Amino acid sequence: MQFEDFWYVVALSTQLKPKTVLQRTVLEEWLVIFRGENGQPVALRDRCLHRNTRLSGGKVHQGQLQCPYHGWQYAPTGQVTNVPAEGEQFAANSNRCAKAYDTCEQDGYVYVRLRGGLETQPFAMPHFQTPGWETVRVINRFANNVTNCAENFIDIPHTVSVHPGIFRTARQQQLAMTVTRHQGSVTATYRNETNNLGWSRWFLNPQGHEICHRDSFHMPNVTSVEYTMGPHRRCFITSQSIPETENSTLVYTDVTFNYGIWNKLAKPLVRWTAQRIIDQDLGALGVQGDAIAKYGTHFHHTPADTIHIFVESIRDAIATGKDPRTLPDQSADITFWV
Repeated sequence: MQFEDFWYVVALSTQLKPKTVLQRTVLEEWLVIFRGENGQPVALRDRCLHRNTRLSGGKVHQGQLQCPYHGWQYAPTGQVTNVPAEGEQFAANSNRCAKAYDTCEQDGYVYVRLRGGLETQPFAMPHFQTPGWETVRVINRFANNVTNCAENFIDIPHTVSVHPGIFRTARQQQLAMTVTRHQGSVTATYRNETNNLGWSRWFLNPQGHEICHRDSFHMPNVTSVEYTMGPHRRCFITSQSIPETENSTLVYTDVTFNYGIWNKLAKPLVRWTAQRIIDQDLGALGVQGDAIAKYGTHFHHTPADTIHIFVESIRDAIATGKDPRTLPDQSADITFWV
């Protein structure tokens, strides 16, 4: 198993219009993304075979991509179908074929897989376009790696320092969690949470009932945060962290919620709040990335970091060519304070 075996978001479906050409980077690989004549997404290596320019500067003509330098034309398979300088002497040649990658569309996202040796599926986004639910979708680039981004998104202790007031406030409130590693996923179920939700507690949980809160990580790059505070007080925050380079991660985040009759009215506020929180995390993870670049990665874990240790074990397994689903199931009960 390798990171290249998995599906990675490269665009919103709405971004990839019929004649649009997108430039993307996934796992250091340069990609050019466009739609073929049948409307299906296409992903080729972003390099012309002729003089090595980038194809992403080109144009789509009848579902084929034309290089901006000398006009070589590429079919969705990567096969060169026209070389203007050769005129009538042009003949198709199987050696003239750009590298093409598997693509698919799901839940309003366009996905690419760099290697097709393992049967995998994109992560299903919770309640996307389900009646009674709304989704806010935001995109942000973090100057850090996927592991540190994913860990941040499911980390409670940092919220009182990085998001004071807007998300949580330091109260030294005792919380309990059960963390489980199973089949390439990590799940943390929390107990004793009530109304420490920052300024939004008056709307999300005005009666101060105990919150059903679960965080999860799904190999190799997806985190999902689930809050349930009543039949019409439910929210999922799902982030897909796309590895561009070692220190650049493009994160697609869905906030999908069911607030009953308040859904439409709440949507602008949900978007503003989500982006405000992410902006604060962008700063924190950027500073961490700088420190890691200078001093390397060496963490001093606390019991509250057990969820991170499990995540790291899964990502480390993939990095060494192993299948994390073969790791033994593991569970721990943790108490911590926020």
